[in-house]
Amino acid sequence: MGFSELLHTIGGMGKFQILQTALMMFPALLISCHNFLQNFTAITPEHHCRPANWTNGSHAPGGVGDGDLLRVFIPLDKDQKPERCLRFSEPHWQILSLNDTSSLSLDTEVCLDGWVYDQSVASSIVSEWDLVCKHKSLKSIAQSIYMMGQLVGATVFGIFSDRCGRKAALRSGILLMMAAGTSAAFSPSFLAYCVLRFLSGMAMTGIIITSLCLTMEWTPTQRRTLVNIYTMYMVTLGQVVLTGLAYLIRPWRWLQGTLSVAYVIILLYSWGLPESACWLITHNKLDKAVKNLQAVATLNGRKEQGRKLTPEVVRLHMQEDTAAIKETPFLLDLFRTPGLRRTTCCIALGWFSAGFSFFGLGLDVQKFGFNIYWTQLLFTVVDFPMKLVTGLSMGYFGRRITAISLQLVAGCVILVTSFLPRDLNTFKMILCLFGKGSLAGCFSCLYLYTMELFPTEVRQTGMSAGIFSTRLGSLLSPLVYILGNHSPVLQPVMFGLVPILAAAAGSFLIETNNQPLLNTIQETEKRSQRPFFKKKKDVKLKYLGMK
Repeated sequence: MGFSELLHTIGGMGKFQILQTALMMFPALLISCHNFLQNFTAITPEHHCRPANWTNGSHAPGGVGDGDLLRVFIPLDKDQKPERCLRFSEPHWQILSLNDTSSLSLDTEVCLDGWVYDQSVASSIVSEWDLVCKHKSLKSIAQSIYMMGQLVGATVFGIFSDRCGRKAALRSGILLMMAAGTSAAFSPSFLAYCVLRFLSGMAMTGIIITSLCLTMEWTPTQRRTLVNIYTMYMVTLGQVVLTGLAYLIRPWRWLQGTLSVAYVIILLYSWGLPESACWLITHNKLDKAVKNLQAVATLNGRKEQGRKLTPEVVRLHMQEDTAAIKETPFLLDLFRTPGLRRTTCCIALGWFSAGFSFFGLGLDVQKFGFNIYWTQLLFTVVDFPMKLVTGLSMGYFGRRITAISLQLVAGCVILVTSFLPRDLNTFKMILCLFGKGSLAGCFSCLYLYTMELFPTEVRQTGMSAGIFSTRLGSLLSPLVYILGNHSPVLQPVMFGLVPILAAAAGSFLIETNNQPLLNTIQETEKRSQRPFFKKKKDVKLKYLGMK
């Protein structure tokens, strides 16, 4: 393909590509910090009702009332711990002289005067806005609202990037993230917090899809898999960084603000990055594309080869590619032709399943009952070997087989947990770790696979369709926990079945391993015409104007 030859001419994977890849890894690191931030900013501490006209509990160690005294005001649950959502209608001092209170029938009521929280646990949005008992579902809704922002951002920034350029979309996303993320740290109310988190979700999606696309469009075909592996490792490393920061910075407002201000670093160096020459060429901005290509050639030690590049030379290389390109790509372009329709639907289901099950397993690690910092670290560490296996598999067996295998493994492992008894909680966690690791590897594959499946003129729009789907899945996953309060077996069944369905759909995709990036929809149609998908020869593709 024309642009692949141009990249080879100016040095292939040279100094510029290495520097750009290193710089674009920082956004990948921060995306995990924000996606899993609520695991720490929304910790649910131990709590019980605040007894009426009683202050001892607030002065007791940890902010929770001493056992014997607290029994006078708060009933015990089946585990002999203070009830979280009930209190006695009036104090019952006779309880202190009784060894067995199971036969007593005492009147209770809901928490009319608020709650007392364990002060040894970091401050969180749960304790600040009382997101417990009948309001506990608001914690999951807050995460869903953030995911909804990512869903909207995938569409908005994808179209914006394809029409206005990768750099413009990247800088816009960074500025929005700095404004909304920092403001969320000063939220005066839960409603304001949710609105600002929605905007943060939009910005986060814009940053990650444009930074990754900008990197891949400057990367030679043979190095795309390796660059993708490095980038996905940074996503995993981001979860480790988040755990460390959350351990050191316990107040949720300080943690939220610190992670948002960090984007100023990306904003500073993003101004010096060149726009994607691939995007400039396909939008007939040849003069600017030539300048960027020459600058990259100089940095790669190929200054003489860069001098030979002119708009006429570039046009000659890309003549066939640019002839069929529409100037203003739109979301409906992904459904105009048979090959693109099949690709869009199948890859969207794969993204949906990955987001739905991955975040379903990773956003509620507190449920296992272990130390949240160690649990989060375990759920992160398992991603490292799985992403290494994914990278090797993509290189040897191809993208399609890798994606299908990982989805099948994740789905089956998660389904097994629905048949295990409650006393095997540790074994359940191990299976969930393996399932999450498989889905993390699937994400690594999908990011690269999607960019290779869609042509340049709609690549960012196609990537946005995938991100939109995964954010839709991640938006719905917290809602499953709300339904799971009524039927616990529903959670693993739903989180397990969806990846299996996605694996079946993935079998209809084409393989892209060691293939150059596509530039036009016409090329996509030609490559996607496998024997069992071929139409009659006289079928006319009106959208492309070809037979």
